[in-house]
Amino acid sequence: MEQEAAESLIQVAGSEGSNPNSSDGSDHPACSEAVTRVKKLLFRRMLVGIKDGRFFLGTFHCIDKLGNIILQDSVEYRSTRRNSPSPMEQRCLGLILIPSSCRVSCHVGCSIEEQMSLLSV
Repeated sequence: MEQEAAESLIQVAGSEGSNPNSSDGSDHPACSEAVTRVKKLLFRRMLVGIKDGRFFLGTFHCIDKLGNIILQDSVEYRSTRRNSPSPMEQRCLGLILIPSSCRVSCHVGCSIEEQMSLLSV
């Protein structure tokens, strides 16, 4: 459920607010609703998977109109060789940008009640 909530917010954030006559998109109720929903995700832990199999865990910092995500204090997780004692290797990265074209999954850490409220909006 958290993946659906996060991805629907990303899709709404990317599709709304593209009005050339509005500098901040605040004149559209759908846009202001999307902005409000995305603001609820700020500073939450987010796990983002990309096409090559790596995952990034970090604090959600922002998203742009194209759906690119910026994570703070992020850690990269990737598979290692099968004969390795640890199946995953991790590396601290800091502030990263994940292009929407590379993203395959997005999970946000929140309670069940918050997940349901995000899905119902």
